Amino acid sequence: MNHGQNKMDFELKHIGFLSIFLVILLWSVINPKDMFTWFLEVLPALIGLAVILITYNRFRLTNLVYVLILGHAIILVIGGHYTYAEMPFFNWLRDTFQLDRNYYDRLGHFVQGFVPAIICREILLYKSPIKSGKLLSFLVISICLAISASYELIEWGVAVTTGSAADAFLGTQGDVWDTQWDMFLALCGAVISLLTLQRFHDSVLKQRHQ
Repeated sequence: MNHGQNKMDFELKHIGFLSIFLVILLWSVINPKDMFTWFLEVLPALIGLAVILITYNRFRLTNLVYVLILGHAIILVIGGHYTYAEMPFFNWLRDTFQLDRNYYDRLGHFVQGFVPAIICREILLYKSPIKSGKLLSFLVISICLAISASYELIEWGVAVTTGSAADAFLGTQGDVWDTQWDMFLALCGAVISLLTLQRFHDSVLKQRHQ
């Protein structure tokens, strides 16, 4: 009975995570700054949701990973509502501390490495013979860099295809090294994620298998 109750609680948590995302998603689509930009920014979160729902019964991730995914998705939909260059709180930070730009997009690309690092780590530990260690960390970081580079190529493709309509999506804010900064921050996010969450992640996985 306790096992069944624990399983029920586990699933209810996921319903709660999904409800939080859907509420914020609904808010974000109401009068966004630019609907085309909203679609481009939110699309990765919607694709991620579709993948989770399709694979949910066959491949259940840990609550740690679901919480990280939720946080990343919220960052994406907020960026979609305001655009990354005009997120109000980061505009306030820019003006208050006399920064040279709105840094919300930098946060987004840092998280683009931080969150996928744990997702990739969990999938590799479940689905491959690779054990926790240096090789696993190297592969995780490499995958995160590949994801970041692929996203930059997508941004480039959208910009070439749509022209000035993609300016808000790119969010370069006049920085000629914006692409390099984005990939570098994703790399930093992946490394910091492994340094700070690796042991905790191992303990979560261990508890799940008990």
